[in-house]
This record gives sequence, structure tokens and C-alpha cells, in this order.
Amino acid sequence: MGPLHGLKVIELAGIGPGPMAAMLLADMGATVLRVDRKEPASLGVPRPLKYDLLLRNRRSLPLDLKQAAAIELVLDMVSSSDVLIEGFRPGVTERMGLGPDACLARNPRLIYGRITGWGQSGPMAQEVGHDLNYIALTGALHAFGRAGQAPAPPINLVGDFGGGTLYLVMGILAALHERQSSGRGQVVDAAMVDGVASLMTQPHGSLAAGVISTERGTNPTDSGAPFYDAYACSDGLWVSLAAVETKFYAQALGVLGLPELLADQWKREAWPSSKTLIAERFATRSRAQWCQAFEGVDACFAPVLTLEEAPQHPHLKERGVYDQIDGVTQPMPAPRFSRTPSPKPKPFRPWSKDEAREILAPWLDDAAIEAARQAHLLD
Repeated sequence: MGPLHGLKVIELAGIGPGPMAAMLLADMGATVLRVDRKEPASLGVPRPLKYDLLLRNRRSLPLDLKQAAAIELVLDMVSSSDVLIEGFRPGVTERMGLGPDACLARNPRLIYGRITGWGQSGPMAQEVGHDLNYIALTGALHAFGRAGQAPAPPINLVGDFGGGTLYLVMGILAALHERQSSGRGQVVDAAMVDGVASLMTQPHGSLAAGVISTERGTNPTDSGAPFYDAYACSDGLWVSLAAVETKFYAQALGVLGLPELLADQWKREAWPSSKTLIAERFATRSRAQWCQAFEGVDACFAPVLTLEEAPQHPHLKERGVYDQIDGVTQPMPAPRFSRTPSPKPKPFRPWSKDEAREILAPWLDDAAIEAARQAHLLD
């Protein structure tokens, strides 16, 4: 049933990091209800619902949150919830009547999770933004890319899901743990700029120590070093080499037939020439041939696979990292638990008024559901 079985979560519909946080909680067994907009709204890249994988493992309830009766219904559900997740700009839920004060007044044990880009306070709190802006402001974007080239956006993993989703979920779980002793809920303010800055802790230390510089593409793990980069093969496909430790670099150079480069591993002035030689050598064989050559060698080597190729790799297949749900290949829940494994995800199921009791039963009794129906909130 999953380690979070029995946990009840209300998710106010949003995009990106909030829905993924709700997905992760649901993946681990929580019962999550997504409160959707009554009328369809533009919530990111349009696609059929079956392909919006962040919505899996939960049901929805469409409401017009401009109606006082709809707000009251949500507050009734908050009364019996453990967690609420919202991703609006600061002050929006307060104006709706669903802010922390209103919700905690109904349920003092509630964990109120908020996810924003800039945070609930500060001079930029009300500004619009997306992942790229948040990682830009915190120095992360400047670090991605090759020497002499523009910063390279690492899709929206670092800000939205690394600094956003994962810190929100960590905060919610920490607050739930604290609630066991205090009996009280609290607000979790997860800002993507805060999370990304936290992710950059190790680079800050390395910079202060003089181990790295702010010139991207010149450092040990940003494509500056020959032992940590992606290389093209003869068929146009790519492989990765991350042989930071000398013993692993020695193994890699042995396979490549370039053992003489080992002595220059930490001589930065030699990195460009070493990288050229390694690139030339990788370009002599196909990716499949290099995978065969490196098989069983401790060299920190792996092929660079596409999203379509990854689910077919033997290691990932054996571990069941991916599966098909409703005909869509997708990652399975992570991490794994020895005693309380997470169930196989189910596809998102939109609201159905014929299933109102099934959907709302974790939060409302029959009388409350019937009252909502009579008020035309469940049409």
C-alpha cells in the first residue's frame, strides 16, 4: 500500500513542481485529491490527460473557487486532511479564502505546503518566472555549458523539480514528522530559488577553496576535464565518461589505448590536448562497440541514451525502472521500500459525478456529499 498509506492530501491545481510533489506523495501511497478549475485553463503545455504523467495516482474535483460555497467545501475537506499543496503567487490563496490562516483554523494539524519560484517574501516575490529564471538568479545556469559557449538550459529539472518539488516534499515529510511530537501543523514555504541555492552548496565550497572557477566548461565536472565529459562515437551516438578517480581513469585509458595520458590527469594545461586525443579515439568506433569494450571495466562509463532508449536498457529493465500504464511508458515510483513497497501507479482519472461518493469519501460523509450535490457543486 506504500509507506504513506492513510495520508490524505488536497492539491490545488497548478503546473510543474506542485503536481509532481503530489504525484510523489501519491506514488508512496497517499490519497490525493486534485481540486481542478471548473473551466479548463491553460496550465502549461497542452496534451491529452493520459500523457500528463504528473497527474497519475489521483482523482480530481472541478470547482469554481470564486464561489463561496466551493471554498467552504474545500475547507470542509481540509478539516480531515493531513496536507494541502498550492503553487499560486503569494497572497492568492489568502484572497480566495484558502490561505494558511483559514486552513489552519479549520485544521490545526494541517501541513500547508506552498511552492513558488521566488518565495513568499522579498522584492521579487510577485514577479512571474520559470525554471530558467530561478536557476539563472542563483548561479546554477551560469555553471552549465561548455567553455566559450552560452549557458545551456538543463531542461526544467534543476529549478522546477530539483529545487522545487523535492524540497517541498522533504519539507512536508519533515513537518509531518515534527507533528508527531507537537500535534501541530505548520506552513512549508518551498521556494525554487532557495532549493536551487541549497543544491549549489558543494560548488560554493569548491569555489571558495579554489578548486573550481566561475568560468564554465573549465572545471573537473562541467566538461572542462577530459575524464568527465560526453564523447561522440563513429555512428553519431554518444557515450559518457566520468572517471574522476585516478584508478578509474587508468582503467578507461587502458581501454582507449591512451595510458600515457594518466600522468596529466590533474594538469589543467594538458586537459584540452588530452580531451582531443580521447575524442578522436572514441570517434573510431560505434557506441555499441565501445559499450562492449568497456563491459566489466571499472571506468565510470555509460552510453548516452535517449528517452526512448533508456527503458530498453537491460539494467533498467531488470530493475523495473520503467513500465507501461495505459499504454504510456513512464518511470516507476522511487525510492524503494523493503516492507511497504509503493503500488504500481494508476492513470489519472478525471472527475465523474457518478463516482462522487467514491472520490470524496476519504474527506466527506454521505450527508456532506449530498449537500454539495444539492448545491450544484458536483455537477
